[in-house]
Amino acid sequence: MSKRILIITGDFVEDYEIMVPFQCLKSLGYVVDVVCPDKKEGDQIKTAIHDFEGDQTYTEKPGHNFTLNASFDEIDASSYDALVIPGGRAPEYIRLNEKVINIVQDFDKKKKPIASICHGIQVLIAANILKGRTVSAYPTCAPDITLSGGTWVDIGYEGAYVDEHLVTAAAWPAHPEWLAKFNKLL
Repeated sequence: MSKRILIITGDFVEDYEIMVPFQCLKSLGYVVDVVCPDKKEGDQIKTAIHDFEGDQTYTEKPGHNFTLNASFDEIDASSYDALVIPGGRAPEYIRLNEKVINIVQDFDKKKKPIASICHGIQVLIAANILKGRTVSAYPTCAPDITLSGGTWVDIGYEGAYVDEHLVTAAAWPAHPEWLAKFNKLL
């Protein structure tokens, strides 16, 4: 039986950080369900494309619509083997959902693999699971990681970092290494 992976996200998730992991993990034979608080299977979320064009921060452009394949209120999170939290703007508000926080805390407590990329770390920070851990994320999240008791490691935009069952990376250019390290944990 294939391992099951849960992806929790929302509107204005970074396009590549939802599309690429979803397709890649499915191509490796995993069952992958994508959910969003307050939305059901068949609903769509909007994505945003973040690009690095030489400015002080990334630029943002409209991305594709992504159709959810599971309903947030109907999932049994305990039936999943791993969790993915993509970045973009979605983590800003999904971290305010108590069920999202409880799911992250439960995965962490059970030492199930958790993959976070870019601003997805904001959800792990809100779940208060980073104390004593070393993680990567988009550099603007570094102060929040430090304030939560974690250590931010600058590994550039193409690397990924593993600390026990957490696999983290700064942004979508890290997909090859981030997904390979996550797959190894699975």
